[in-house]
Amino acid sequence: MTIPSPPGAYPQGIKLGVDVGTVRVGVAVCDRDAILATPLKTLDRNPKKNSDVRVIASLAEELGAVQVIVGLPRTMKGEEHASARMAAEYAQLLVRELESRGLDVPVNLVDERLSSVTAHRNLHEAGMSSRNHRKVVDQVAAAGILQHAIDMQKARGTDVGSRVTAPARPWHSGETVADRPAQSAPEDKTRSSETEGYSEPGQH
Repeated sequence: MTIPSPPGAYPQGIKLGVDVGTVRVGVAVCDRDAILATPLKTLDRNPKKNSDVRVIASLAEELGAVQVIVGLPRTMKGEEHASARMAAEYAQLLVRELESRGLDVPVNLVDERLSSVTAHRNLHEAGMSSRNHRKVVDQVAAAGILQHAIDMQKARGTDVGSRVTAPARPWHSGETVADRPAQSAPEDKTRSSETEGYSEPGQH
């Protein structure tokens, strides 16, 4: 399930951004002062073994990340369909993996409308051929998601998006997400006031 982030201070430090796709997952990172988000890597999505989830958790641990921002793809009308449920499910898997490692790293879902469209446009403007976009577009989209989130946090002085909590299910000692099948996340009909109404600049 997801719950609106409580008012108050937001985590300060290195953060990761995640763009979830059916085939690839993009990862981005920001500096300790949360000024600039940069593309980090693109992972192959492995829904059977969830090896990509473990890689992201390892990155969070190695980098000392204080938060993970996962993009929530909504339609321009603010509706949530299959891709949004997939992102929410992925965020829950990540929460479980972080918890299994004893890491108290919050995972937030933040509106990511048009992030991939913007990433493709930025790569085109940078002179990269469309043929090469696939290699980096997911991590560029993740950087856009993370940049949007950290900018909003600083502008509003509070956390943004919806905090993700994993379903309350017992886990066996030593078990990781790779040992369990993916569970469908409940469809969240609520709208976070932190992200509602957002659209990319120049898009209406």
